[in-house]
Amino acid sequence: MSKQWLVPFLILAAVALAGIVIPPQAQALQGGPVNAGDTAWMLTASGLVLLMTPGLSFFYGGMVRRKNMISTMLQSFITMGAVSLVWVVVGFSLAFGTSIGAKGLGFIGNPATFFMFRGVGTATHPDLAPTIPLLLFAIFQMKFAIITPALVTGSFAERVRFTAYLVFMILFTVFVYCPVAHWTWHPNGFLRNLGILDFAGGSVVHMTAGLAALVGAYVLGPRRDFDSGAAHPPANIPYVILGTGMLWFGWFGFNAGSALSAGSAAATAFITTNTASAAAMLAWVFLDGLLGRKPTALGACVAAVVGLVAITPAAGFVSTGSSIAIGAVAAVLSNFAVFYKGKAGLDDTLDVFPCHGVGGMFGMVATALFASKLINPDGADGLIHGHALLLGKHLLGLVVVAAYSVGMSWILYKVTAWLVPLRVSAEQEAEGLDLSQHGERMLPMGPQAD
Repeated sequence: MSKQWLVPFLILAAVALAGIVIPPQAQALQGGPVNAGDTAWMLTASGLVLLMTPGLSFFYGGMVRRKNMISTMLQSFITMGAVSLVWVVVGFSLAFGTSIGAKGLGFIGNPATFFMFRGVGTATHPDLAPTIPLLLFAIFQMKFAIITPALVTGSFAERVRFTAYLVFMILFTVFVYCPVAHWTWHPNGFLRNLGILDFAGGSVVHMTAGLAALVGAYVLGPRRDFDSGAAHPPANIPYVILGTGMLWFGWFGFNAGSALSAGSAAATAFITTNTASAAAMLAWVFLDGLLGRKPTALGACVAAVVGLVAITPAAGFVSTGSSIAIGAVAAVLSNFAVFYKGKAGLDDTLDVFPCHGVGGMFGMVATALFASKLINPDGADGLIHGHALLLGKHLLGLVVVAAYSVGMSWILYKVTAWLVPLRVSAEQEAEGLDLSQHGERMLPMGPQAD
């Protein structure tokens, strides 16, 4: 018997037992009638967002060496299991439960509010889900929580111990994702009440993941052959293309679903999402050509995702024309960030920080530049519409979220390392994580280098 798995097995058993013995509870707050159209759209959007996590596994898995493909893909896929249970037990309460803090200054939700999804019913909620069942709102938000720690994995791919990743993923969800989600999206969250706009997660998802990835790359250190000068060709670029397509498709649920209704805001988010990604893809390819590089499928795929990242906080607040600029500029910034990251010697294996961190931060700034109340009356006017205040608020929000994400992530990596070693051994890294961590390996796929 392996003792390292005894504790997590007992925790799961305890959660299962609690699910049996804890009685259900009626939903305390109820709003108006359920809107069938909104409900149908949000069920669809929830499924689309969940599809993004398997898409991410293909996107990341195709980029690493063949001996690490299975482990890299599993690191994304396993979040659908682990984070789903964390969300049901306590995550939803921390993010959207009764706010702990003065009015308008909420920092975190009361973990007892929706513990084990008690009180999460099929009625609407006047503040969180005015036209759809609260249960559906909780499920939709669960999908965001699932993909966020999965994004982090690309920074320390090919060297992280699987058990350490599981520990960090759970800690990150509880101590980084949930608090920032509460600040930004809960009616009493202090960033929301400050007037910061984040339509679908530029700060909550992409900034937290990108900055945690940056810290993780430094804490774990580079791969042992990182400075050898040896080429590390992607194992399967068609997997990357497939993953990009799944991400792009699922992102319509990610952004348009964040309207929480089948209305004009969802339509706006749908078109701006597609347009920004298209502009980013072309800008990256054209820039590579301008700099004397060959246009690559890998670059086009990374750029498409960068455009999706950058438009996420702005999707329901800006015009279609503005989304072209947001996608194109984000691609240029991320392209240069990838280049200079390599010059700096940072082994962020799959460029998580240059794409998600930089893209998310730029997206938050772009929201403050281009947001218009003509597009969304529930938003605000940005700098180009004559209002500089929103930009100041967003810059303050960037500093707060960045400082918290970096500081807390560093603490969580250290806590994880105290509980279980973060890195695999030199021999296990050389063998590949597929075999050393999981006892599996990809079948030969032609003369591709390990």
